[in-house]
Amino acid sequence: MWQDVVDLHDFYQTPLGGVTRRLLLARIRALWPDLRGQSLLGLGFATPYLSPFTHEAERVLALMPAGQGVIHWPEDGKSLVAFADETELPFQDFSIDRVLMVHALESSEHPGDMLREAWRVLSGGGRLMVVVPNRRSMWSMTERTPFGFGQSYSAGQLSKLLRNVSFTPLQTARALHFLPWRSRAWLSAAPGWERFAISWVPGLAGAVIIEATKQLYGAQPVKAQRR
Repeated sequence: MWQDVVDLHDFYQTPLGGVTRRLLLARIRALWPDLRGQSLLGLGFATPYLSPFTHEAERVLALMPAGQGVIHWPEDGKSLVAFADETELPFQDFSIDRVLMVHALESSEHPGDMLREAWRVLSGGGRLMVVVPNRRSMWSMTERTPFGFGQSYSAGQLSKLLRNVSFTPLQTARALHFLPWRSRAWLSAAPGWERFAISWVPGLAGAVIIEATKQLYGAQPVKAQRR
């Protein structure tokens, strides 16, 4: 079940949401340090993580699934958001260089079809990055954050799902090692705890991140048209 876009937006306006965004974005940036000349599509509710790329990538777009709803983004400029079924993306084959999925795969009733659509629109050397709740973390066990909803995954489960739809996983990372408490003192200490926990207690991570590339030799089955 998709979370409502207003609830997602409101979470990122809170102090906990702000820290979540900063720490998760740091891990995304470590995997994708330079997107100059690349086109980037954010799928799901990825807009909190797209802004740093808007002045770097050749083109940045966001697509919000129909079951989730849509809001204007960016707030102070021309809208870069599309609204569509996540299993029927309104883009041509081989038209996108990078796809970033956040608050997406865990909510979709058809995760395989969603990933196949990402495979279809990605260019030959295209990369996909998927961010999902870690099934072994406290984040997936509480509804205080968006990471407590939908289907959570271990790194192994997500990797297997990607391989099943003709992606090759390249890198795995984890983020959000601090517990999702709203205490101001705790949130101020979260960045320091994150640096420590990445190496020493990776199992506490609230999010699993995998970067993958499409297998050009991987055939994709023809999908029946939906009415």
